[in-house]
Amino acid sequence: MEFEKIKELIKLIQKSKISEFKYEDESSKICIRTKSYSAQKEVIVQPSVMPGMQMPNIAATPVAPAVNDNAVAPAATNNTESAEEANNYIEIKSPMVGTFYRSASPDKPAFIKVGDTIGGDDTVCLIEAMKLFNEVKAEVEGRIVKVMVEDASPVEYGQVLFLVEPA
Repeated sequence: MEFEKIKELIKLIQKSKISEFKYEDESSKICIRTKSYSAQKEVIVQPSVMPGMQMPNIAATPVAPAVNDNAVAPAATNNTESAEEANNYIEIKSPMVGTFYRSASPDKPAFIKVGDTIGGDDTVCLIEAMKLFNEVKAEVEGRIVKVMVEDASPVEYGQVLFLVEPA
């Protein structure tokens, strides 16, 4: 394809609402993507569930950034205060991508809850990855102040799971 025709094609695509255009013939192959291409990608996450556990109704469940569980931390009046408040605590982060579980099974109590004192070798949760349940150890000592993730929800590598007040 000639350079001038490619330039014309680019101009036409920019004027339209097309986010991606692909063209291929025996001598050339062209793929043109606009800025809106990356913004339109949708990621669908389907969390897996432990045997015997009911799948939460995601459509009816409001999405919240954190689970309170009678958290001791006072409510912040603005973003600066909450950032400073979070800096006073140690974060326990997810060591992997997977599904977060607070207990070993649905009929068992949570490993820890807000207000519990933990030691470095205490198990704080399970993360299921590829049908394997991995124990997450605290690796810090202190008191659980806040649970940042809802039970049976997907987590990312490095995502904050708990806030701990140092001992």
